[in-house]
Parts: sequence; C-alpha cells; structure tokens
Amino acid sequence: MKRWSLIAALAGAMALAVFWLWIQVAALDAIVRGGDGPPSLVLLHGYGSNAGDWLQFEHKLQVPNNGRLVFPQGSLRGPNGSRGWWWLNIEGHTPPGQRYPDFSMANPGGIKVASSLVRNLLVNVPQPIVLGGFSQGAMLAAEIAFQTDQELAALVMLSGTTVNEAAWVERFPGRRRLPIFIAHGRHDRVLPFATMERFQERVNATGLDVTWFPFDGGHDIPDDVIMALNAFLARLTLPL
Repeated sequence: MKRWSLIAALAGAMALAVFWLWIQVAALDAIVRGGDGPPSLVLLHGYGSNAGDWLQFEHKLQVPNNGRLVFPQGSLRGPNGSRGWWWLNIEGHTPPGQRYPDFSMANPGGIKVASSLVRNLLVNVPQPIVLGGFSQGAMLAAEIAFQTDQELAALVMLSGTTVNEAAWVERFPGRRRLPIFIAHGRHDRVLPFATMERFQERVNATGLDVTWFPFDGGHDIPDDVIMALNAFLARLTLPL
C-alpha cells in the first residue's frame, strides 16, 4: 500500500511539473479588436476573470488614431472559464489582524513567468504599445514596466497594488519619460486604496509623469474611470 501511495504521489508531482513547464512555454491567446493602429492598447485581465471580460468596454475605450485593442488571456486556468496570471494567494499575504493583502514585499516566481509570456506576445503587437491591466493584471503590467526593458508608450494601472515595490522603485529612473495612469476606488474591498494612494505619491515624487484618478467606488471599472483613461490616452504624444 505504501509503495502505491508513493508511486501516486510521484506521479502527481510529475504531472504538476509538466503542467508548470507547459505554462512557461505555451504562447498566450488574445482577443484583438479595434482598428489597425497604431497605437495598440494591451489590457491584462484580473485574477479569476478572463480576456472576454474586457469586451464590455470595447466601444467605450477610445484609442487614438483608430488604434487596436489587445486583450491577452492568462495561462493559469480556473473553474468556469476563469483565468489568472499566477497563483495570487491573497489569504497568505494578508497580515494578521488586517483586512487587506499586502504584496509590497512579495516576490512571487509566477509573476516572472507571466511577465515573460506577456512580453513574448508583445513581440507581435504593433508599436507603440500602451500596456495596462485591472487588479492582478495591473500588477503584472507594472512588473513589466519596472522590471524589464520592454518598450512602452504608457502604463495603465486600474485597481491594482504593488508587488516587490522596492525593486520597482529602483527602476523608476529608467522610466522617467513613461506616462502612467493610476485609478483606484476609495471603497475597494479587495486591494487597498491606501497602498495605491501612497504609491502614486512615491511615483510622483520621483519625477515620473503620473495621472492619479481616485474615484468613489469599489474594485471595479466604472464609466468615469473609462472617461478619465480616454482623456489620458488622448493627451499622449505617440510616435506613429
């Protein structure tokens, strides 16, 4: 019995290893809408969501010059069609006695894998690229902006939070010309408003070009955020 239990455990471990290796090499799918561009607005969905959830904003988003919309699909599969970019483990990063998670000192290996997968997809996306996301997607977009040399025309963070913040800050000087849009709901019950309010102050104090849009809402993307984002996109000076 013990022998078969050991064999079953080894088989399970091997299956997980093979699955993890497959995730690291599999190309991402993406939904593409809009015009031919440039530019390209690439938006990464949140944890437990999927690329199709962006379609509700397809006719509300106003990308300059009839630009294209690209909605990549996260490689981590969940129930009922949900996707993610890496295992977020909110409970494990919520300090004792606190309501909200704190990822500011976390350095999950999965975010590096997700970053690589998204960057591989961006190779085939026409420049200039505005990269953004919602919730976990915003974390990943910022990770790419502040931990890689990916060429970007702007960064968009919608209801996100910081991950390994000290490492991000070290790379701020190299992104001084990068316009950044950050929006967060004052009543967000998933990721704390206070973290992003502090972060945008830190970004601004470093001399980066940040547009901060706090709103009276929760963990979502209301119409006033979309209107503010459209105004931000319209102000960008984009190479054509």
